Amino acid sequence: MSLTLLIIADTHLPKRARDLPESLWAEVEAADVVLHAGDWVSASLLDALETRARRVIGVHGNNDGPDLRARLPEVARVELDGLRVAVVHETGPANGRESRCEAEYPDVDLLIFGHSHIPWDSTTPGGLRLLNPGSPTDRRRQPFCTYLKAEADNGTLTDVVLHRLPNRNPGRQGPDRGPRD
Repeated sequence: MSLTLLIIADTHLPKRARDLPESLWAEVEAADVVLHAGDWVSASLLDALETRARRVIGVHGNNDGPDLRARLPEVARVELDGLRVAVVHETGPANGRESRCEAEYPDVDLLIFGHSHIPWDSTTPGGLRLLNPGSPTDRRRQPFCTYLKAEADNGTLTDVVLHRLPNRNPGRQGPDRGPRD
């Protein structure tokens, strides 16, 4: 039985947005599993996801306070339809990431991470898939806010798609927005 995965990170609510975009909430409700790679900032988002999603797997990030750290691990490990998954917030610098992660997570098929707000999709020589969904609320230097969807099917990750969200504030300028959106 295939599972639809919704992968998000670095939501930073309510500092970077008041809420997730409505289109993303629809994806939450449609997914079999929501995986969040940390930097929630507000526990109210975790509460809302636990209410609206079928299943939530998440970790705390460097911007999450004691309330979220008490409820979420630093690393989450789970098997989803035979796919061995780990979720962590930070993996260190991009340079050397694959070899570092392959050594640290030798028993994992898929490592989901966040922190940089920069989408990432790579596979190590040993077969470990690394995914960072970017951020659905704070694009920083990226052209779009993003999230990932994928399928877990009998131990295999398939149909990995990076989704772009529409800009929330067209025409608004600011230090993390660059020129007009």
